[in-house]
Amino acid sequence: MVDDDSGVRSVLRAMLELAGYEVIVAENGRQALSLLDIAKVDLIITDLVMPEQEGIETIKILRRDYPDLPVVAMSGAFGGDYLKIAELLGAHFTLAKPLRLEVVLETVRSALNKPG
Repeated sequence: MVDDDSGVRSVLRAMLELAGYEVIVAENGRQALSLLDIAKVDLIITDLVMPEQEGIETIKILRRDYPDLPVVAMSGAFGGDYLKIAELLGAHFTLAKPLRLEVVLETVRSALNKPG
């Protein structure tokens, strides 16, 4: 799970772990991509607006280097326009902030069941 806001990372991590998922967190896209070199992941959930390497750039790289890895983009910025761009670039699912627990869990379940 990738988000520059430590509070969002903590809440999402706790929520997903309580639901039985193993979670690795990163502060930005660059850090997330470096973690993919050492850890096997089944899903990426990424914020779109972050310093260093934002989510749109991260999604482009993920689609190129990990075409079968499901991606969920999340954002509360720009009235949803960033989420539409993320979908066009290959995000399988999108989540609008503020996030709701049941919507996040339903999206994660759907993303993990989606064939590559």
